[in-house]
Amino acid sequence: MRAPNDDIAPPPFPKEMGWANVATLRMEQQARRPVLVDFVDVMRPQSVRVLPYVQAWHERYEAAGLRVVSVHTPGFPPSRDEALVRAEVERLGIEHAVALDLHGELWTAYATRGWPSRYLFRPGLRLFEFHHGEGGYAGTERAIQELLGVEEELVAPVRPEDADDALLVVPTPEQPGAYAGPYVAGEVWAVLSGTGELLVDGEALPVDRPGAWLLRRHEVSTEGVLDLRPGPGVEVHATVFSPGLAS
Repeated sequence: MRAPNDDIAPPPFPKEMGWANVATLRMEQQARRPVLVDFVDVMRPQSVRVLPYVQAWHERYEAAGLRVVSVHTPGFPPSRDEALVRAEVERLGIEHAVALDLHGELWTAYATRGWPSRYLFRPGLRLFEFHHGEGGYAGTERAIQELLGVEEELVAPVRPEDADDALLVVPTPEQPGAYAGPYVAGEVWAVLSGTGELLVDGEALPVDRPGAWLLRRHEVSTEGVLDLRPGPGVEVHATVFSPGLAS
């Protein structure tokens, strides 16, 4: 969505905020380039699903001048552990800048509505385009290209349900903890911490790290029944259902 006016400036990066994989950045030093600020929780499924697009934009457009900054703001207990977050950033192979907004200061300054949320600023640091939630990838990439003065084929949809013209079915809402019961979804995820085993419909899943775990993937939106039972040493913080294609 395009900005409602052309005078919305970004809040500065807090001076005390840490960074996972780059030296400290200052927003005012980015004024000559477009800047994409992407609020995520690297242990949240919705953020993991968006990540391939954000990574692709960094790889495609960094040389042309785009600065991409993912801002990790925690939504689950393990997401507040800086060491765990740094390890997850490395495991996910994130090469663009990742800010560690562990106390939510920047999140509050932006009045962010949820994960993920992205804000694209034009040179001169004024808001140009924004999007809350998953989707809208083509619109954001076209806005990036417009600011950079380039035109090329857009990043292909990672999943069929990511296409702009995809017809989606609203999934079961996110559930706290280990869910057992019926669901409607294209994908089923769990946010886990600890080590051990998670029983997924009676099958043992070895758990060796905290973060988002994909449990089920359906070609179209599917009605199913889920039974999650964490073993000793494993905690399920949330069960998350992603939208699927209408059949």
